[in-house]
Amino acid sequence: MQWDEFEGWSKQMATWAADYHRTLRDRPVRAQVAPGDTLALLPGSAPNCAEPMDTIIADFERIVMPGITHWQHPRFFAYFPSNAAPPSILAEQIVSAISAQCMLWQTSPSATELETRMMEWICEGLGLPDDFTGVIQDSASSATLAAVLNMRERALDWQGNQTGLTGHKALRIYCSDQVHSSIDRAIWVAGIGQNNLVKLPTKGPRKSIDIEALNMAITKDRAEGYLPAGIVAVTGATGMGACDDIMAITQVAMDEGLFTHLDAAWAGSAMFCPEFREIWAGAERCDSIVFNPHKWLGAQFDCSVQFLRNPDALRQTLAIRPEYLKTHTQTEVTDYSEWSLPLGRRFRALKLWFLMRAYGLDGLRARMRNHVAWAEALAKRIGAEDDFEIVTDPIFSLFTFRYLKGDDLDDLNQRLVDRLNDDGRIYLTQTFVDDQKVIRFQIGQFDCTEEDVNFAFDTICEIARSL
Repeated sequence: MQWDEFEGWSKQMATWAADYHRTLRDRPVRAQVAPGDTLALLPGSAPNCAEPMDTIIADFERIVMPGITHWQHPRFFAYFPSNAAPPSILAEQIVSAISAQCMLWQTSPSATELETRMMEWICEGLGLPDDFTGVIQDSASSATLAAVLNMRERALDWQGNQTGLTGHKALRIYCSDQVHSSIDRAIWVAGIGQNNLVKLPTKGPRKSIDIEALNMAITKDRAEGYLPAGIVAVTGATGMGACDDIMAITQVAMDEGLFTHLDAAWAGSAMFCPEFREIWAGAERCDSIVFNPHKWLGAQFDCSVQFLRNPDALRQTLAIRPEYLKTHTQTEVTDYSEWSLPLGRRFRALKLWFLMRAYGLDGLRARMRNHVAWAEALAKRIGAEDDFEIVTDPIFSLFTFRYLKGDDLDDLNQRLVDRLNDDGRIYLTQTFVDDQKVIRFQIGQFDCTEEDVNFAFDTICEIARSL
C-alpha cells in the first residue's frame, strides 16, 4: 500500500468508525456467535500473493464483526467499561501514524515530558498531594505487579533481584478476599507464591478488610518466621465494588513498616469528583496507587496510571542500564522505561492530553456524576419490585441484585443473566456475594444515557418474568 492509498482508506475508516458508533444501539451488545464460528471462516494458511484492500475490508465485515462484543455500546452494563471517547481515538490515530517507541527521553522527548505534565494534571485532579509522582502503565495488572515487586525488594533490602528468593524468609502480602485476580497473578509472577498471599475476611456494607484480622495475621506471621512485606488495598473491587478503609490500612502499614498499594482501577476515576473522595480517605498515605483512565474516564484502551510516593524505590526495583539505554545529556532526564516492566513504551500520554482538553475536567465529572445518579435511581426501581431484591447498594455506579421467583435462586439468576445476554439488547455479568449468585449492574459507558438505563430496567423485568 502506498501513502496516497492509505489516505483514501483512512478517510473511509473514519466514516466507518463514526457510522459504527452512531448505529451501536441497533446491534446486539454481546457477540451472538458460537465457539469456533470465526475460526471456521478463516483460511488455514496466509496468502502468498497480495490481496486488494476492498476484499480485506469486506472479509472484516463478514468474518470479524459478527464475533465482536461491543464494548462501546451504550447498553454495555457488564464488567467495567473500556471507553474510547472520540478525542482519545484521534490521538491514537496519530500515535499509530508516528509509531514512536517512547522508552527513553531521547527516543521521543515530547512523549516523556507530556507524560510528566499529564501525571501532574491528573494528580491535581484527583486531589492527591503533590509529593506523588505518576507514570503511565499499560494496565492495572502491570502496575500491581510493579508494586508487588517493589514490596518484595524493599522487604528483602533490595537483594531479591540479585540473589533470588531462596535463603530468605518467606514473604507475606495481605489483602481482602474481594481483590481482583490480578493480585494473585502478581504474587505468582513475583515468585512469592499463592500460599503467601494472605486473603482476609471483610465486614460491613462496603466489604472492607477486617482490620483486627489483618493485625492478627501480621503478628502471627512474624511469630512463625514469615516476613510481612506489604498490603494491597482496594477501592471499588470488581465483584460488587468493595472498598477498604484506607485510613485504617495505612495506619497498620505505618505501624508495621509495610508497603501499601491501592487498587482503584475502576473507581479511581470517580475521585475527580471531590464529593466522592471520602470513600478512599487515606489514599494520600499509600505508597502506590493505580487507576485506569481507559475505564470510566474515557481514554482509549490501554492506559493505566500509577502514582508513587517514592519512584526511586520502583526504579531501584526495575531499572537496568546497559550503555545502549543510557541517555547522555547535560541535565537529568526521566526515562520512564525504568518505571515499568516492558522496555518498549507507547505514546499513551497524548490521548490523555486530547481527552482532558476536549472535555475539560468538568465535562468528565458530569458524565460520572450522571452514571452514579442513574445507578442509584435504577437500584431503587429494581428494589421496589416485589420479585427482586437489591443485594448490595450502589457503590458509585455499581450495585448487585437478584431475581426471587424460583427455588434454586443461584440457577435462576444465572439463567436470567444468560437469557439477557443471548437476547442482546443489554449486557450484564454475575458474581457471588456471601456465597449467593447475584447479578452485577454497572453504568460507565461514555455515551450511555438515562434512557438507556430505563431501557435496561424494562428489559430485565420483561425477560425475568418470561423465565
